[in-house]
Amino acid sequence: MGIKEDRIKRVVKIYYSNPDVQKALFEFSKDREIVPSYMGEQFGKRPDILQYPADIMSMVNKGATSFHASEELWKDALQLNSEISKKEMDKIRTGWDLLIDVDSKYLDCSKIATELLIKALENHKIENYGVKFSGSKGFHVIIGSKAFPEEFNGMKKNEMFPEWPRAICSYLKECIKKEYNKEVGLLGINFQALEERTNLKKEDVTTIICPECGKEGKKGNIARFVCPVCKGSIERKNIKLNKRKLRCTNDNCAGILEVADEKEFFYCDNCKTSSWDMIGESRHKIVGGNKIEEVDDFEEEISGDILGGLDLVLVAPRHLFRMPYSLHEKTALASIVINKNEIKNFEPKDAEPLKVKIKSFLPNNKENEARYLVNVALAWNEGRKKKETEQDKERYKNYEKVSFENVTEDMFPPAIKKLLNGLEDGRKRGLFILLTFLKSVGFSGDKIVEMIKIWNEKNKPPLKEGYVRSQIEWHLKQKKQILPPNYNNDNFYKDLQLLDKQPKTKNPVVDVLREMRKK
Repeated sequence: MGIKEDRIKRVVKIYYSNPDVQKALFEFSKDREIVPSYMGEQFGKRPDILQYPADIMSMVNKGATSFHASEELWKDALQLNSEISKKEMDKIRTGWDLLIDVDSKYLDCSKIATELLIKALENHKIENYGVKFSGSKGFHVIIGSKAFPEEFNGMKKNEMFPEWPRAICSYLKECIKKEYNKEVGLLGINFQALEERTNLKKEDVTTIICPECGKEGKKGNIARFVCPVCKGSIERKNIKLNKRKLRCTNDNCAGILEVADEKEFFYCDNCKTSSWDMIGESRHKIVGGNKIEEVDDFEEEISGDILGGLDLVLVAPRHLFRMPYSLHEKTALASIVINKNEIKNFEPKDAEPLKVKIKSFLPNNKENEARYLVNVALAWNEGRKKKETEQDKERYKNYEKVSFENVTEDMFPPAIKKLLNGLEDGRKRGLFILLTFLKSVGFSGDKIVEMIKIWNEKNKPPLKEGYVRSQIEWHLKQKKQILPPNYNNDNFYKDLQLLDKQPKTKNPVVDVLREMRKK
């Protein structure tokens, strides 16, 4: 046993012997599945519950170092099992709390996101919520089950987990995105130090925002050509400059065009806005043929998603989170409850386990307090899904004609082969890549389950079995085609260090198609 591990285990026994800590854990455990963790390396048996406060020290004496609870509330959590169906879970689930897990790589980014999320909740008529430090670099924000309507548009609350929480978290993330990017950009980033620590350059963490729709835009180039004979000029976008000569476009001129200058331009694939034809002019919205107002141009700004990425939507059936006042094994800090006005100046030292003061994490929500939030979030989510469906039809119209037969692992591109060796960081993103890739290239459900199981055993540490199973089930039942992320999605391949060199294709599925053609 190492010195650090020995110290943590000694702190654990002293800390959990505090009657106030035991009371806080036990009161929060009501109607929840409770699972102890042993030095963060393995979980106790599932399902399990706390029947008495004394159960806590009993588990600690057997080596438990932290305690994790379900977001879902159950009639009897002991009825759960690894083979239980969704229909059976819906019957014994009485409700669920909305738990927003704000977890960035940097504590300062987590602080910004948590404050913005609270502001967004308040703007959606939520008056009561709880906030706690995760024990490492993030925060948890909770809204009690009581706040959510028992039924909405014919849907019953107890049957809408994790669908409603996922939709709400996605919506809230979109609400804070622009301001989050802005606030993260004001942190005074030392880009030299950032590159040394993460290999991320300034251009890697910079994004372009469309002034019309607020979505991420792209950068291109415009070359202006001039004819030395007739002095005419033309502009061409996204043209590769090489030794090839272009003839003058004037029919009466035999001149050869020369490059006069080159400029950047920005465009948005989402709403088709472009700055190309507006260089040197102020941009305007055009309605009914009339210019009605000036519009801001495209802006480059720090991407909070890349620099301090937020995975708010990692919600799955029987999902667990660290309980309030549980310890965190890696930091030896307590997951303490704080007020919203304490977030900005919060420091990890405030969570020293032997000086905690107990506060209630679960808020006293009013009946239907979150009804407005549910209404807006679900409407937004439906609109997003409709748009994605239309985009998918266009994107995959040629792909659906391709028949994948007899694909073997030797046809996999280098990035996928490297991923199959296992990961230490980014395992959930790695799982998403593998599931979408294997399904896209025609592997059967049984083969996918087998390969994912082998892959997860190579991860350090492996993902929780329940999380992996729920993700496999979700992907296998999807009727629409979901391709794996493109190689240029830095949040996946580059961030996970899967690319040893720049691929020649856009997507790993295209690499498999090329291998099929060769054979």
